[in-house]
Amino acid sequence: MVLTLSAVLLGACSGRPEIGALALNSAPAEGAKAHDIFIVATRARDERPDTYFSGERSDEINYAEARISVPPVHKPGVIEWPASLPGNPEADFVARSAAYLPSANAFKTRLNQELATRPRGKREVFLFIHGYNTLFAESLYRLTQFVHDANSDAVPVLFSWASRGKLRDYLYDLNSAAIARDALEKTLTDLAQSDADEISILAHSMGNYLLMETIRQMPPSLRQKIQKKVHYVVLAAPDIDIDLFKSHLRRLGHFQKPFVVIVSTDDRALRLSRALSGGVDRLGAYSDDEELAKLGAIVIDVTDLEAGDSAHHSKFAMLAEFAPELQSAFANGSLTSESSLDGTRTFGGDLGSFVGTTAQTALTLPIRIIAAPVVLATGGSL
Repeated sequence: MVLTLSAVLLGACSGRPEIGALALNSAPAEGAKAHDIFIVATRARDERPDTYFSGERSDEINYAEARISVPPVHKPGVIEWPASLPGNPEADFVARSAAYLPSANAFKTRLNQELATRPRGKREVFLFIHGYNTLFAESLYRLTQFVHDANSDAVPVLFSWASRGKLRDYLYDLNSAAIARDALEKTLTDLAQSDADEISILAHSMGNYLLMETIRQMPPSLRQKIQKKVHYVVLAAPDIDIDLFKSHLRRLGHFQKPFVVIVSTDDRALRLSRALSGGVDRLGAYSDDEELAKLGAIVIDVTDLEAGDSAHHSKFAMLAEFAPELQSAFANGSLTSESSLDGTRTFGGDLGSFVGTTAQTALTLPIRIIAAPVVLATGGSL
């Protein structure tokens, strides 16, 4: 089974260049839209042209910024990789500019400058933490795709840890994620001390392991300071041992703003992770949505959502275009819910009636949302 799943995942990795993916392209393209991305990396700098960061680990935190253009023919949830570099801005994601930043202070200065272009009260940072088997350019383009599809005005920040982007390097990636905990803690602290009014966090796959370990290691006083600015935390297809996740929640206690957990029981990448991890269920493929809700999470079950990749591991990217509506629904309680005897709330069989009222689309979105915040213990919050 492991060999079969590996073959599927290898097929899903095709099309992403390891070298030179950030070759600059200044050709005009009517209808293309560029996004400025700030980068915090525990990856080593890569001296190969137009590559910037490798999958090797750095002893220090590196900083950079890039402007990535999305083509006018872009389809939601998709990264249009160029067939050849530097790509065609009318059809492909292309880099318009890219540069290292010399220090953490330079990063914080540039971040505040960008935040200052937004009106007070709407200065939001959107932090993305990628997952296992992810090349640097891939993480950068995925964040760009998500921000673009969500039509977000938040300032995007990529936290890119040292994944080698190779299927065989699961344990290397896992250790790289663990090594990056201190750097992520510093990054969250810097963001909380910035001029941002709010911070939203999206972690994918193994990036959730890194995020949860970082939250757990924080002193309670620091965690409380950061949580004051946190708008929401989304755990997408989390590659976390389910028992480990439960222990995190018991240790951390009640969360003022519950985690949003995106799960899919047909996630093939998490099946491989489960096989490599002693057969223990992974949070992102856990089938008991109601149990997760009772633990204090809001669960978005996307099992029935058509996948855009053969591994079924990146369905969260398909939700980006509906992010504003989902956020509004959670904030305002505008989704009609039905309460069951155990207290969980299921928001319909799908979101068709809700999404269909928006100007964006009239299609039915086959997902389930289940919520039942429960206090497991007193203690910290985020």
